Amino acid sequence: MKRLYRFITFLSIILPFVCSSQILITDHSEAYRKLKERGEVYFRFKADINVFNSEMVKALSIDQIDSSGMIYAYANNKGFEQFKDLDLNYDLLQPPSMILKPAMKAAVDLKNLNDWDFYPTYEAYVDMMYQFANEYPDLCTVVNIGQSEEERDLLVARISDNASWEPGETQFLYTSSMHGDETTGYVLMLRLINYLLSNYGVDPVVDNLVNNMDIWINPLANPDGTYYNGNNTVFGAKRFNSNNVDLNRNYADPDDGPHPDGYEYQVETEAFMAMAEVNHFVMAANFHGGAEVFNYPWDTWSHFHADDAWWYYVGREWADTAHKYSPPGYFTDLDNGVTNGYAWYTTTGSRQDYMNYFHHCREVTLEISSNKVLPESLLDDFWEYNYRSFLGYMEQALFGIRGIITDEQTGLPVKASIFIEGHDMDNSWVASHKEDGWFFRPIFEGSYDLTFFAPGYEPKTVEDVEVQTRQESIVNITLKSTNSQVIEHLPDELFTVGPNPGPGHFNLHYNGHRPIITNLQILSEQGSVILQDATIFNGYHQSYHLDLSAQPVGIYFLIVSDGTASATVKLILR
Repeated sequence: MKRLYRFITFLSIILPFVCSSQILITDHSEAYRKLKERGEVYFRFKADINVFNSEMVKALSIDQIDSSGMIYAYANNKGFEQFKDLDLNYDLLQPPSMILKPAMKAAVDLKNLNDWDFYPTYEAYVDMMYQFANEYPDLCTVVNIGQSEEERDLLVARISDNASWEPGETQFLYTSSMHGDETTGYVLMLRLINYLLSNYGVDPVVDNLVNNMDIWINPLANPDGTYYNGNNTVFGAKRFNSNNVDLNRNYADPDDGPHPDGYEYQVETEAFMAMAEVNHFVMAANFHGGAEVFNYPWDTWSHFHADDAWWYYVGREWADTAHKYSPPGYFTDLDNGVTNGYAWYTTTGSRQDYMNYFHHCREVTLEISSNKVLPESLLDDFWEYNYRSFLGYMEQALFGIRGIITDEQTGLPVKASIFIEGHDMDNSWVASHKEDGWFFRPIFEGSYDLTFFAPGYEPKTVEDVEVQTRQESIVNITLKSTNSQVIEHLPDELFTVGPNPGPGHFNLHYNGHRPIITNLQILSEQGSVILQDATIFNGYHQSYHLDLSAQPVGIYFLIVSDGTASATVKLILR
């Protein structure tokens, strides 16, 4: 009852202030003033869907669309100029991070920390991360994956029973606050790190996670945005990074390709892409604020993800758990706390679509507080509402189909792709880890036929693999080497490349109907290897993006091989 009272009291104080801060714009002088001051402007408007086209979706950073059809959005200078051309009425809004000043702490002693009713200064945050590693050296290390544009560290706490990765462990990622003014997840992720470490050996649920997973937690993905007003406060935090770019629109898009927002990859984006490239994350979640909903893929496509049933089940589990431990009305947006991204509003370049499509990782966007910067007094309440859901979502990475793929003769691990017949599409298939041969396939309950592909090996199909809810099904596979040379020629019409000639970005399209595992190699005219990769084309309008934009103009040769036959395509870079 105490929590409910505090929650309602907070809303009764904040909401009138938010509404009264809206200014009906008759000219754009105030918007320009805010753009000059902060590099971004926050506003709301209504627009017919035919007016609000896909190019405007890319120009603005939509925050949410409410039940009345009101669109809330952020814009930088470039985006606002495009919006202004629509001649729409709009209300200029107070930035959510400037409604209240949260209490800050400049020094935190984890040994004597009982109350999590504060936001840390930037220096205190960094110190807390390294305190975790120092206090629990057998369980935790800190990974610095890079620096922000303003040279603040991008830190990840890596938690496992051996403080690193070992064969057979599922890799899992939590990250928060890539929108710098959405800070609830920031503090809750710090608290989750502490909870996992301090409850290891005490809580069987925590023991299971830490013993069987390689857990990565990044509490703050956009430190420049969060500490826009200096390292000592989160008051006045910005959504965008220091270049006024929305980091959650800055990733390669499954439908629109690289740079859908028209900006170069930001250093924060590059750091996370590099982290995803060298790891093998099975599941992930990306924490936001401004709504209360479990938002699952796709954001960019209207059609459903191959695992839509699984996504809805996992989202329902998260929301229902939160409902059990929170006051009425919490986490009830859209379908009582769950939505498909496109069904809410479409975006391009989102992190979750990038991770799902390009890295075969089940990542979700979690909006966990309708107010972006909570009063510090409510942080404990929101932890109570959510921490069981945090743990439950992590457990899902241990369920579904898993196993190890090895060479029949040598017993060595094989990196292979696992394709589910009649089910997988849009890169929903998964691959085994190159280091240990283990694969992990979260999936909804049912019976599935799995086909295993690897370059230089004969494909193998295992039929009728049964999966039950919150259970694991073990499928260990040995693959037989073909021991053959690549001598035959693949049909010319099987692969096409466009645009060719092109300025640096080419798309390799597969025109077949059955899955095919391929080795890809790009050579310069001098024979130097520019790119090597392996991928599976699943026969469902899949293409592979080739980025030669960093190479000098000239002629290159693309060799596509399936292990027994190959095709060569000349690429002209102009």
